[in-house]
Amino acid sequence: MTTFERIKELAKKRGLSLIEVNDKAGLGTRTIYHWKKKAPTAEKLRTVAQVLHTSTDYLLGNTDDPSPTVNKQSHPYVDITDDETIYSYRGKPVPKEYLDVIRNLMDSDIRKGKGE
Repeated sequence: MTTFERIKELAKKRGLSLIEVNDKAGLGTRTIYHWKKKAPTAEKLRTVAQVLHTSTDYLLGNTDDPSPTVNKQSHPYVDITDDETIYSYRGKPVPKEYLDVIRNLMDSDIRKGKGE
């Protein structure tokens, strides 16, 4: 599956048209459609991945898991206070209530001197 096909498929799953994804990513007119024949730049692909809440690795076909992952070496601590970020586990969105429990557990460990 090509990058264009992955974007199209994931956009459909998210209830978005390719034009909507293109506009939300702030790309030029019908830029995504040009990716049928031409590879996107890394920066433009990154903005599309953000709109679709996935990774560039997924869009490029380097993984079949559309859930974004975090490189623990470059990001040992992840701030989960950003309300616009959609977190997922095994491909399903994590409910806000679960994130609250995770935050409380992490705050407790930090107060105890763990996780620093």
